[in-house]
Amino acid sequence: MRGGGLLVAGTTSDAGKSVVTAGICRWLVRQGLKVAPFKGQNMSLNSFVTRDGAEIGRAQAMQAQAARVEPSALMNPVLLKPGSDRSSQVVLMGKPVGELSARGYHGGRQKELFEPVLACLEELRGTYDAVICEGAGSPAEINLRRTDIVNMGVARAARLPVVVVGDIDRGGVFAQFFGTTALLAPEDQALVAGYLVNKFRGDVTLLEPGLDMLHGLTGRRTFGVLPYAHGLGIDEEDGLRVSLRGAVRESVVAPPLGADVLRVAVCAVPLMSNFTDVDALAAEPGVVVRFVDRPEELVDADLVVVPGTRGTVRALAWLRERGLADALARRAAEGRPVLGICGGFQALGERIDDEVESKAGTVDGLGLLPVRVRFAPEKTLARPVGEALGERVEGYEIHHGVAEVLGGAPFLDGCRVGAVWGTHWHGSLESDAFRRAFLREVAAAAGRRFVPAPDTSFGALREEQLDRLGDLIEEHADTDALLRLIEKGAPEGLPFVPPGAP
Repeated sequence: MRGGGLLVAGTTSDAGKSVVTAGICRWLVRQGLKVAPFKGQNMSLNSFVTRDGAEIGRAQAMQAQAARVEPSALMNPVLLKPGSDRSSQVVLMGKPVGELSARGYHGGRQKELFEPVLACLEELRGTYDAVICEGAGSPAEINLRRTDIVNMGVARAARLPVVVVGDIDRGGVFAQFFGTTALLAPEDQALVAGYLVNKFRGDVTLLEPGLDMLHGLTGRRTFGVLPYAHGLGIDEEDGLRVSLRGAVRESVVAPPLGADVLRVAVCAVPLMSNFTDVDALAAEPGVVVRFVDRPEELVDADLVVVPGTRGTVRALAWLRERGLADALARRAAEGRPVLGICGGFQALGERIDDEVESKAGTVDGLGLLPVRVRFAPEKTLARPVGEALGERVEGYEIHHGVAEVLGGAPFLDGCRVGAVWGTHWHGSLESDAFRRAFLREVAAAAGRRFVPAPDTSFGALREEQLDRLGDLIEEHADTDALLRLIEKGAPEGLPFVPPGAP
């Protein structure tokens, strides 16, 4: 039996497609349905490794958790990882298959990927009661419609009903809803069932006249008005959820248990990947996490994190140009804590031989750790389990760089020298006991009277956030109407809104 489906599109990037998709998944699984998320093509540097070693967008891994199923490459068959403004690594079914320019991708390769995308969707629909698909950007990108494999291309091929999400907090949502619909071809418009307003603040009755007028103009209803929800630390896909030098979390956290807070500065390196690694730090009471790009912002930091990046050599040059490299060297000499993760770990080493990612050849690292890195054509994709600081640790690895550790104390397949740590492992800080042990080490080295909370569970916090998303759908969307769409498709007779696609 073929399961039902729904495509959650958006008027813009970051309209809320990822969180709405996750919320619908969580609400449906509460109703006893077997649910899977799906995104045919994702462009993101924030990725995850499944248990069988496939790389997918981290947003789809989060949505799988919302649906209470194991993440799979079927849920994100095509992942694009930008390496510059004009080219990306193409990951197909969890494995890298090459580097392509934007022109090369949209010029032909994208069409070749449409068949496997649809095959994955059909396999999921044959296994699950419902598949909730997420679009990308806007379905009304008229310059890209011919080669679209993630928005209306998928909706039309699979006969999926479409709900369009708009972010009212940015303003202009009515024009966005109308314009998105009016720029679609008649065959695409026939699948657009209606709209979902996201991030509304205030009295919803003041919005209702506009929703009525929108219905009159388009013949389509609004399926819900979701209120602005603070502090949803849910994994994003395309970029930082905060502006540079902004705090990672909006939520009000509990005060520190000890006398001091712990300040964490994350170097906002170019092509930053898996910035969610620091979310677990930000979840701790009394830990303040900020992204920084100036050396003076490291002065009062108790811990500096050099995060992962898709461009290690480029990040090294950026650290030097900004004066951050010298600031990191001073910290290391003074015994002040520094943590390098993946590309950040590579940058802290002595030397990098890269004929793969940047093709820059041999480049000097910062020399803070006794490590030499050689970039291999094959990508390491793994889910390691180990021990550090006397505690069990789980993580995941996504890197071309192969590290030769020449000294220091062992640390998660990397090493430690003094107060400088380095590892290829993403996600290690989500292991609660290890995170607490690590923060105690950082506090001692920084001279802070900080005490980690004994009961913070990052996994439990994430579950609470996913439940909040499910609550938003259940309480503020017409769930009966959404379920009818999922089971029966878009209603017949939806009117055409001119002018249509040019």
